[in-house]
Amino acid sequence: MTFHILTIFPEFFSGPFEHGVIRKAQAEGRLEIRVHDLRHWTYDRHRTVDDRPFGGGEGMLLKPEPLFEAVEAILPKRTPKQKVILLSAQGRRFTQALAREFSMMNDLLLICGRYEGVDERVAEHLADAEVSIGDFVLSGGELAAAAIVDSVARLLPGVLGNEHSTRNESFCEENEGLLDCPQYTRPAEYRGWAVPDVLLGGNHEEIKRWRRAASLAKTERLRPDLMESRELRKN
Repeated sequence: MTFHILTIFPEFFSGPFEHGVIRKAQAEGRLEIRVHDLRHWTYDRHRTVDDRPFGGGEGMLLKPEPLFEAVEAILPKRTPKQKVILLSAQGRRFTQALAREFSMMNDLLLICGRYEGVDERVAEHLADAEVSIGDFVLSGGELAAAAIVDSVARLLPGVLGNEHSTRNESFCEENEGLLDCPQYTRPAEYRGWAVPDVLLGGNHEEIKRWRRAASLAKTERLRPDLMESRELRKN
C-alpha cells in the first residue's frame, strides 16, 4: 500500500515515520509513504498556495488550483482502490472501522489542510471524503495525517509481528466496538495492588469470561457512549 501526503510542510514528516513498526514496514517493502510538497504545483515567484476568502472573514484559505493539479498528477487515473481524503475538523470522525476500510486501498492520499481551511470546491469535487481525528481544531492536517497513517499501517498484513494483535483491541468489530479489557504484567503485586487472581490461575475459560466482563465494565466507566451505540446496534 502507498500513502501519499500532500502538505506545505513536507519536512514535518522527517521524524514520525522513522521509528517502530512503520519504519520496519517501509524497510521491508510492506508499505510506502510519499510526502508531496504542495508548493511544487505553484507557478508564481512566491509559490503562493493561499488567498483571502470571498465575502470577508478571518485568515486565509488554501487555493483550489495547486490542490487539484497535485492530486491529478499524483493519481492521474483514480480507481476504486485509490482514495483522496481531505483532513478537516468538519469531516467524518476517524474510527477503527474507517482505518480498516482504508487499509483495503492500494493508495491513500491525505490532503493536509492549513490556515482557516481549504476552498470548498476541493471537498465537493476533488476529495472522496472529509475526515477528522476528533472534535477539536488543529493548526493543520499534518498531525492528523501521521495518526491516520500509523493507525492504518498497523492493519496491513505483516506490519505487526503477530497478525492476531489487532483482533481484540479497543473499538474492533471482534470486540463489538468495546474497549479492550484491563491488562497486567509482572510483578503480580506492586505497592499493595495485586493482579486479579483469575489471571494467575491458568483457567482459560474463566480468564475469557473475566476479560469479557472487565471489558464491559471499563467501557461503561470510561466510554458510556460506546455502550449506547452497542445497544442501538442490537435493537
